[in-house]
Amino acid sequence: MPKHGKNYLDSIKTYEKQTVYEPQQALELAKTMAKAKFDETIEVAVKLGVDPRHADQQIRGAVVLPHGTGKTRSVLVFAKGEKAKEAEAAGADFVGAEDMLEKIQGGWFGFDVAIATPDMMGTVGKLGRILGPKGLMPNPKTGTVTFDVEKAVNEVKAGKIEYRIDKTSIIHVPIGKASFEVEKLQENFQTIMDVLVKAKPASSKGQYLRSITVSSTMGPGVKVSPQKM
Repeated sequence: MPKHGKNYLDSIKTYEKQTVYEPQQALELAKTMAKAKFDETIEVAVKLGVDPRHADQQIRGAVVLPHGTGKTRSVLVFAKGEKAKEAEAAGADFVGAEDMLEKIQGGWFGFDVAIATPDMMGTVGKLGRILGPKGLMPNPKTGTVTFDVEKAVNEVKAGKIEYRIDKTSIIHVPIGKASFEVEKLQENFQTIMDVLVKAKPASSKGQYLRSITVSSTMGPGVKVSPQKM
């Protein structure tokens, strides 16, 4: 059994762990239990009633949070010519083609999001085994394979996050920082929940939203009522 620190142990005494709270109450609790010396991330974990082994139930996509995540994300764009210039003008942190391919093959991962123009995917595809396991591979489903480079870069900088169901049917996403006002966290929370509800596959049977938990990086989880969604 993992050992928890004093702050964590103090926090679990301040609320009922098995109680299911309203979203606002849960977020307020998560904020108050963020006691680390750094600005902790507030995260949400959603257990879905789907089977990710079936292709039509692999929930995945991206959404721009209205108030961002509180983190500045570095962007790498695979592009050439005018599209490379467009990416630089939009504020991409790194832009390149084969040179970036070689850099990554050499062990460099100094970026949070990778975007590629469709004509570059033949080159980028060679990095599938490297970027795929890290969740960094550009993908049309998340809007990171596109000729509209300017829009893609701007969305990431504005707070676009990707979500993807794991093998245990859970989706984990950040919705802001502990320093955010509760109202901003709640709007970000509602945005991701709306997207997940709309993503429900027709083949999913029974209860779709099985459980929802919010927590800070170092804090305990607080349960949210799925019925309120």
